[in-house]
Formats: sequence, structure tokens, C-alpha cells
Amino acid sequence: MSGGPLIVQSDKTLLLEIDHPDAQACRMAIAPFAELERSPEHVHTYRLTPLGLWNARAAGHDAEGVVDSLLKYSRYPVPHALLVDVAETMDRYGRLQLANDPAYGLVLRALDRLVLIEVAKSKKLAGMLGNKIADDTIQVHPSERGRLKQALLKLGWPAEDLAGYVDGEAHPIELAEAGKDGRKPWTLRSYQREAVEAFWAGGSGVVVLPCGAGKTLVGAAAMAEAKATTLILVTNTVAGRQWKRELIARTSLTEEEIGEYSGERKEIRPVTIATYQVLTSRRGGAFTHLDLFGARDWGLVVYDEVHLLPAPIFRFTADLQARRRLGLTATLVREDGREGDVFSLIGPKRYDAPWKDIESQGWIAPAECVEVRVTLTDAERMSYATAEAEERYRMAATARTKLPVVKALVDRHPEDQVLVIGAYIDQLHQLGEYLDAPIIQGSTTNKERERLFDAFRSGELRTLVISKVGNFSIDLPEAAVAIQVSGTFGSRQEEAQRLGRVLRPKADGRQAHFYTVVSRDTIDTEYAAHRQRFLAEQGYAYTIVDADDVLGPSLPSFD
Repeated sequence: MSGGPLIVQSDKTLLLEIDHPDAQACRMAIAPFAELERSPEHVHTYRLTPLGLWNARAAGHDAEGVVDSLLKYSRYPVPHALLVDVAETMDRYGRLQLANDPAYGLVLRALDRLVLIEVAKSKKLAGMLGNKIADDTIQVHPSERGRLKQALLKLGWPAEDLAGYVDGEAHPIELAEAGKDGRKPWTLRSYQREAVEAFWAGGSGVVVLPCGAGKTLVGAAAMAEAKATTLILVTNTVAGRQWKRELIARTSLTEEEIGEYSGERKEIRPVTIATYQVLTSRRGGAFTHLDLFGARDWGLVVYDEVHLLPAPIFRFTADLQARRRLGLTATLVREDGREGDVFSLIGPKRYDAPWKDIESQGWIAPAECVEVRVTLTDAERMSYATAEAEERYRMAATARTKLPVVKALVDRHPEDQVLVIGAYIDQLHQLGEYLDAPIIQGSTTNKERERLFDAFRSGELRTLVISKVGNFSIDLPEAAVAIQVSGTFGSRQEEAQRLGRVLRPKADGRQAHFYTVVSRDTIDTEYAAHRQRFLAEQGYAYTIVDADDVLGPSLPSFD
């Protein structure tokens, strides 16, 4: 085969031929700056976007490296105009800088005076800027630091925030690597240490690591670096309690130093773990728990699962720009398109470890991804054909035809612990009854969730049916099989989180299995293809098999 695996086109799309021997090396080279758009069998389509290039720039990649990667792997000459555009786009990051002036306080400083003139005229910045101090410097109202960064990003001139941070209230925090309470000694993995160093050097920003790669430890190490009071925001109470257990085990912190701020408790302590849900709850149209952000002089704010950050939290975060902010996530993909707000308000991507890199080091389990396609019965097909458009996905996703396939998949792994994950409560109850397995859903009390999770962890329970509450922040190390029956339409972030539930390395080194059961010739198949894009970008390949192969007597290998 001659030439490289990549075709670089002038409309900023990159076509990657995945059967080419250099395809994997190319994928790794372009992943920091290109976003995967489509991933059919033979050619994957990536796109270059300004935000992708700016994130790469903030993470330490320069235009020369990006251009070199495109030239190295391209099969044909790369359009010169595209290379110029890449260089100029990346050069836009940091031409404007936010800084602290000893005499004037917060200022916007320009490395290019004409850029400052251009943006200062914009109505989008009205009320954010103060007096002009010099040709290249304008005062900024301190309360507008976050909103100014949002507005500048939208104008195409992302500012580099060099204005620094308040230290916050000091509080002693150390990592307990020597072991604590009889636990074995341990050490931060090299990529976790690199992630903390990259975050600390940048001051604020996002660390992207695969599910199961120890993001909580990165948070703990950042706290040990800050040695200050810390506010940790999490997706739910169960996740918050997992954080607390891990911090008590891995740091010098004691139970008395860590508070829970949730629907059940309102404790404010030197380290406070709060749920997004309680912070975004309203009474009479007003957010009633915003005082938490000012309750202590926080030195660090940690946002767990930053890709799920609710919109109101962005508004609150705009006022927290003087605090160090650490976002943790497995994927920067947001289905609401607000990646730019994460970039502006939490900070740019500081560190990103490809999933397959971490897998090759043995820190997450290798995974086999299989899509099992079922054929609807004639009655189901008729109901689907005559349904309103908005009802079709639910009908296809919850088809009863999926039930025996799910049971056959569970039976296929008699020695493994299995999670069956879905989005529709009535379907989950059908599955629970069909499989004789307990169900965890949104209405399940935290006490009951913890009881079932503990039974699953101990091996007492082998199969658990779980709703969207299982998408994130649940530590089930021995789960080796996940069977997805329905999802949130075409959510790529959800797919990544669900695979992540089975990626913890297994004690015996065995492989993880991730099955998606979809109804063929329906919108269910289209959404499945969309959901798979992010994992395809990370190097996971999906095998497509027919339900009859699962239900048949021979049970063929999917390898």
C-alpha cells in the first residue's frame, strides 16, 4: 500500500483509512487536535475546529507539531491554505492575555494592539471593560473575568488567563502513599502525576482520562498540591461518598474534615463534597444553595464528570475565576455543544491520555465491543411504522424482542459479573423480572443503592439492572460485562461512560465485554452508530453480529 493513511481536504475534514498499517499511529497523532465526526467500517472522518486546535495549543501542542502530523501521514499533498489556517488559528490563542497589574488590578493585555482595538469595539464586551491604560492594555472589572473569557472565545480570540489565583484558606493535605489504616503502600501512576503537573502549571483546566484510570487520585493529588480548603462537585450522592472513602484512604484527611452537602446532609467542612443536583435546586425560582460557593475561602474547586456540568453551574463558575478549578472527565464531548464554556470557565484541556495508551500499560482492561442486531416481529414493525416520529426511538429501543438476546448474553458469561444498562424504566422492570435481577434507578434510595452495589462488589450479586444512574462515578471493579439495551438517543459521552463501567482491570487480567443490543432497520441503529463515534476515535472497533448468532445453539465467538 503506497502513501499514508490520511487524506487532508481543504474543507478541514480528514479521512483516515483504518485498514492502513499506519492508521493507529496516525489516529494517535491527530487525536489531540482533530474531532471524529463519522466512523463507518473503512474510512473515519475527522474535522479540524478552532476549539480543537485551541485546546491542543493550551495542552502544549504547537502549530508546527500539528502541521508535521498532517504532512507525515497524508497520502496526498496537504492544501497549503489549510496549513496556513491551522497556524493562524492556533496563533489566535494567547494574543490576548488576562493579567494582574500591580497598579490597576485585572487587565486585558494584547500582544497585538490591533486585536485589542477590534474586540474593544464589540457590543458583546459592553460593560466588561474599564479604562484604557495604554495602547495595549485595558482595565477589566474583576467580576467580569469569566464572562469576558466566554465572550472573547465567541469572537474568535480566546484569552490566555495569566491573572493568577487566590490561595484560599490553607488546610494541610498530604497523599498517604505509605499506606493508611493497614492498607498497602501505593504510588501515583506516571500519567496521574503528569496530569497533576500539567494542571498545576496551567493553574486551571481539564484533565481527560479514561473511566477506571483513577481520576479521583488526580483530584486528591491536586488537593495535596494546593494544601487548601477544597469544594468538590459531583454528579450524585453515591459518587460523593465514593470520593470521601477514597480521600480518607489515600490522603491525610480524616472523616471529620470532609463534609457532605447533598439532599440528605448540609455539612460545610474544610473539604466539602456537594452534588450538582442540590446546587441547582430552586425554591421560588431562586437557587437556594449558592451560598456554598462563598461559604469558605476555597483554594480549589474540583468538578467531577465535567462533561455533565449543568448549565447553572457555568453561571456560578463565571464568578469563581480567582479560584483554581480542576475539571475531571473521560470525554470533553458535550451533547449540548457547550464545550466552549468548559474551555472558558473551567479552563482548557491540560492533559489527555488516550484510552488505548492506558490499556497498553495495563491500567484499564482491554475491551471487546459488540453490536447485536435484533429483527423486530411483524407486530413490532407495524407499531413502529405507524408511530409518531418522536415515539419511534422509544419503541425500537424497548422492543421485547431484545429480552431473550439479553438473557442469552448474560448466560454466555456465567463466571462474570454483568451490568445490564438502559434508559427506560418500564424496560428495566421487564428486564429485572426476566433476568430475576435487582434494579437500581433514580428513585432507588441511596441506602438501597449502596446495599446493592456492595452486594455486587462482593460477588453476592452477579447481575444488576441499572438505569442512567449507572452512567457515571460508580466504582464496580469486578464488573466485566456491560449489556446496553437503550440509551439517551445518540449520546457519545454516555457510551464512553457505560464502557467505562467495565474497564477496571480484573484481578485475573481477563477481557471486558461491552454489548449493545439494537433493533435493525430502525432509528435505534442510527443512534447506536452516532454513540459509537467517541469510542471509535479512541481506537475501539465494534463487531456487528446477528441476534440469531447469540440465540443459536453454537454460540460462536465474537473475537
